[in-house]
Amino acid sequence: MFAPRTTPWPLVALFTAGYLAPYLLPTTVGRLDSDLPLSATQAGAVGSALLLSSAAAGFLLASRVERAGARTLARLGLALALLGYGGAALSTAVPAVIAGAVVGGFGSGTATTVAATLIAAQRDPHRASTAGLLSVSALAGAVYLTVPHLGPGHGLPLAAIALTALAVWPLTGRLPVGTPVTPTRHDKARLPHARSGLVLAAAMVCWSLAQNSLWGVSGRIGLEQVHLGEATVGVVFALGLGAGLAGVLAAGALGARLGRAIPIGGGTVLIAACIALSASATDLGSFAAGEIAWNTLYPVVLSYLIGLAASLDPRGRWAVLVGSASSLGTAAGPLTGSVLSAQAGFPVMGAVLGAGLLVIALPMTAVALHTGGRPLLPGAIRRRGGHPAALVAAATGTPTGAIPEIGAPEQPVVEIPVETPAVPAQRAYDKAGSEVF
Repeated sequence: MFAPRTTPWPLVALFTAGYLAPYLLPTTVGRLDSDLPLSATQAGAVGSALLLSSAAAGFLLASRVERAGARTLARLGLALALLGYGGAALSTAVPAVIAGAVVGGFGSGTATTVAATLIAAQRDPHRASTAGLLSVSALAGAVYLTVPHLGPGHGLPLAAIALTALAVWPLTGRLPVGTPVTPTRHDKARLPHARSGLVLAAAMVCWSLAQNSLWGVSGRIGLEQVHLGEATVGVVFALGLGAGLAGVLAAGALGARLGRAIPIGGGTVLIAACIALSASATDLGSFAAGEIAWNTLYPVVLSYLIGLAASLDPRGRWAVLVGSASSLGTAAGPLTGSVLSAQAGFPVMGAVLGAGLLVIALPMTAVALHTGGRPLLPGAIRRRGGHPAALVAAATGTPTGAIPEIGAPEQPVVEIPVETPAVPAQRAYDKAGSEVF
């Protein structure tokens, strides 16, 4: 369980407000399709536009959070989310709904950008990200259980996102005016770990596309292929998100014991199998099994990916850029899933997405192995050198080469005779608290 004194709850709330829209994507797209004069593909395209706007916010603001201030940007994002999603929920005109979804998506992306930047500055980014995923999974599960009983209409899930932004607004007063990380001469010049960051960002586009291609059409699979009612599908999703809570708790408890490579690589392989199972389901049992298992694994792997991105740069730039790359894949997911399922059917779509995940599991695992794979606290020294060692050097002014690498080849030790008697230990100190080196 997360201790109140160590968990940044305002940051967790902001994370929740930013991530809620993607979590509610199936019911949002499904209700746009059923309540407005839109086809399934067109409704998927609206969902993609929402998420693409969210990704654009991340790319635009990745390097501007420190300059503009975290609190200011967080409030801007929440205001845009409230106005955009609230306006889309109250309107029945398709152009107004699309415009509201795009504005709200930019607000969600802004909130997510600030949250990702601040998470990267935490002593334990993995702990903060798992707390955020725990919160958004719980809230999304509650919405899936509630919305089907409140009646039809496209506005209900959009209103839930808008009201969440409104509820989080008062907590922004406890966010820092700027980010808590002070730039140093070591990280002003360029992004550290450029190759690893680019590989991870490119892989995250494909990883998120596969996840949200399934998630964007999961409601249609349950309604059209398995022939379930909306309430039953909502219960399955809520159970899946509840299982996701257990998965996030397990990830938080597991922490760094297995590093990052095994959870990321092995988890992605298991997710591929879950997607294939869910997409080919023809009865409630297989559909529920696939969705619940997928929802259990997805936030676990995502939490390790967020922690991996955050570990690449203490200023949070890679966390934001990788998150925005993920949003690009997320944005293309609903449309990709709709097109694939319309052209080839749900089972073939699942097989294609699963095969793609197996391929991209390799570079993501390689990045996790290359960067050390363990979320360490500031001041720790990673095996084979690594980023935390660079942080120590930047904080103390010590050249990075002066920090030894654990596991490096031993240097020969030469004994040099000294004629001068050793200085008594009690004379190693001058004034109290001042060592003489």
